[in-house]
Amino acid sequence: MHFELKHTDSQSKARAGLMHTDHGVIETPIFMPVGTAGTVKTVHQHELKEDIKADIILGNTYHLFLRPGLDVLEPAGGLHKFMNWDMPILTDSGGYQVYSLSGARKIKEEGVTFQSHIDGSYHFFSPEKAIDIQRSIGADIIMAFDECTPYPCDYNYAKRSMNMTHRWLKRCFNQMDATRPKYGHEQALFPIIQGSVYKDLRKESAEKIASFDAIGNAIGGLSVGEPDDELYEMTDLVCGILPTDKPRYLMGVGTPLNILECISMGIDMFDCVMPSRNARHGMLFTSEGIINIKNKKWEKDFSPLDPNGTSYVDSTYSRAYLRHLMRSKEHLGMQIATIHNLSFYLWLVKEARKRILDGTFSTWKAQMVLKLGNRL
Repeated sequence: MHFELKHTDSQSKARAGLMHTDHGVIETPIFMPVGTAGTVKTVHQHELKEDIKADIILGNTYHLFLRPGLDVLEPAGGLHKFMNWDMPILTDSGGYQVYSLSGARKIKEEGVTFQSHIDGSYHFFSPEKAIDIQRSIGADIIMAFDECTPYPCDYNYAKRSMNMTHRWLKRCFNQMDATRPKYGHEQALFPIIQGSVYKDLRKESAEKIASFDAIGNAIGGLSVGEPDDELYEMTDLVCGILPTDKPRYLMGVGTPLNILECISMGIDMFDCVMPSRNARHGMLFTSEGIINIKNKKWEKDFSPLDPNGTSYVDSTYSRAYLRHLMRSKEHLGMQIATIHNLSFYLWLVKEARKRILDGTFSTWKAQMVLKLGNRL
């Protein structure tokens, strides 16, 4: 597994690259649809590949560990075969989900004890166990076990948490060295930068993570409620420290505007539940702005979902028809909306890549920024 940096924009830090994995080549910048429990909700795998044109999807270690469980995934041959997906997969380590269970977990140096949201049973994740679980899931890119701090976060707590995340990282790499992939393809471990919104901590963490010389690096602990200006400040800071020849993954981000801004700072990889989750509630992202498809103003609007045709459903179904489906609570409505939103996100990053390569990224981005946040 390796990364090729193909081009950097002359007016920004935006980059176009290629990530080579055993399950295929990923063109960056890239957005990864979130398939929490072995499925991107409401869409088929063939739609992900052929219509949405996803190069890679994301699975969740915490959820897959609890259900269906490793006793199902291992005899199935790992997640790729279990869900019939022959392209790259990334799994997070479960650290973010443990963070979100603030009332049902206990964090110690050894690891984290937490209570299942499904049946209340207790489980323990250590850095070593997080690696072992991800070996069993079989993703191409796996994440180090970390603690994601909340926002706002006390400085001393953020520092203690960051230092523990660094200690856990060494244990993760040791466990990677002591084990082998289970399904015949390589797995790459990405460490995660923490430090909340404190510049000195982010700098220290970025330098520590860079010193491990991993195949790629991730930025965590953002998009947890902080203002956009702090998200951008922390992202720009660490991108100035991370090596240029490794892919940079900004975890859990975000809106189309967030993605464009962070691409311009040198981020290569994104994931977020926003396009699929918001789609199920009737919010559409388009090249002209944001649509609440449930609003009455779309009742007799027979125009495409996005006039620029960023997905095949845009020219197949009208705004009026999708509004009818969503108001009627028809499952097809959620499916069409999800395909549209994910297709738009993939269109956005692929168009950004094209613009980086042809030298028009900064001009195009300035035009897009004026439109993406509009409420239509």
